[in-house]
Amino acid sequence: MKQVKNRHHQTFEQIRQTTDEGREFWSARDLMPVLGYRKWENFEAVISKAIDACNNSGINSDDHFPEVRKMVRIGAGASRIVTDYNLSRYACYLIVQNADPSKTVIAYGQTYFALQTRRQEIADSQLVKAASAAGVKSGLDFAIFQNHGYQGLYGGLGAKEIQKKKGLKKSQNILDHMGSTELAANLFRATQTEEKLRRD
Repeated sequence: MKQVKNRHHQTFEQIRQTTDEGREFWSARDLMPVLGYRKWENFEAVISKAIDACNNSGINSDDHFPEVRKMVRIGAGASRIVTDYNLSRYACYLIVQNADPSKTVIAYGQTYFALQTRRQEIADSQLVKAASAAGVKSGLDFAIFQNHGYQGLYGGLGAKEIQKKKGLKKSQNILDHMGSTELAANLFRATQTEEKLRRD
């Protein structure tokens, strides 16, 4: 069972792409067969549900489900333009949450796309508590505190500079556009900061 899980996680990682700015994304056309869907129409219905879930939670779906057009070959040297989506990790997570639960691979997809993001959310929550106990009280104070954490990890770049470097809009959360290694580094930063605040 563990080997199957690792194989699926490796597959999700293999189809992950990055932009020139270093932002990760998954092509919906690449993700579709990995999640056991054969027809685009069926998979697009799942994407539509995920987009609704995103918008209903107050998050702009355009930031996570940008629609793109791509040229594909259809045989005999012919090609045509098809619709695709460049999906963020959060978008993929919403897709697997809304996909057919009878497909075994869906459970592996839920684990893969949720794991690092959830770890970061927990670490951030714990960091907020520790910072509050250390005297960081207001939202503005915590934003400044968090920005210093980013600067320490990104060679002096703050949240705004990181967003710009990644080509993100102000409304887009940096964490939703980090690769696995980057998320792990931020998790380490948050846990080490929390430990120091509690200790000192």
